[in-house]
Amino acid sequence: MAIKLLVVDDHEIVRRGVVSLLEGSEVTVVADASDGDEAVKLARKHRPDVILLDVRMGEADGIEVVKRLRAAAPQGRVVMLSAFDNTTYVARAVSAGVHDYVLKSATRREIIDSILGAGRGDEPSRSGELRRIAGQMAHRQAATNLDIPLTPRETQVLRLVAMGLSNKEIADSLAISIETVKEHVQNLLRKLALSDRTQAAVWAIRHGIG
Repeated sequence: MAIKLLVVDDHEIVRRGVVSLLEGSEVTVVADASDGDEAVKLARKHRPDVILLDVRMGEADGIEVVKRLRAAAPQGRVVMLSAFDNTTYVARAVSAGVHDYVLKSATRREIIDSILGAGRGDEPSRSGELRRIAGQMAHRQAATNLDIPLTPRETQVLRLVAMGLSNKEIADSLAISIETVKEHVQNLLRKLALSDRTQAAVWAIRHGIG
């Protein structure tokens, strides 16, 4: 049974390229959209199994579009297709509930496998960036070479702060409340004698936590 795919990208040449790339595969493109509003309408209409979405579309934030698409078509799993090998983008995609994150430099087979895997509900593809970053986000062990006694949860929150996530995104990622995230952030800032999140992110990266 073919996987029904909705392609969302603001560049027509990319959309056409994806359609051409998938010819002869087990994936059927049922529609393509150039922006978030059109994508939401088409997702409701066609009920795709998978939505292949660009992480950035002009001035639009693809991560925000993900949330709208998941509300409009909860049965459809989202695969981000991006030119950006950016940890923050991937981490935000994880928090938004994206199934996989694949670079545009991936091979035809890797892209097809990611779409098929999403359609079947498999784990993120081994070639995708999401599995690597999700693994980092799930890592709860405190760094062993630090003299500062951060708890495992504080270390985890610090890692996500360094990735650029907001309090809400951290809360969504860790399944805790925003108030709890704020408390952890304040505690780690106090322990590290830092004044803000930017300093915390720099500190984390320098100590191999980010």
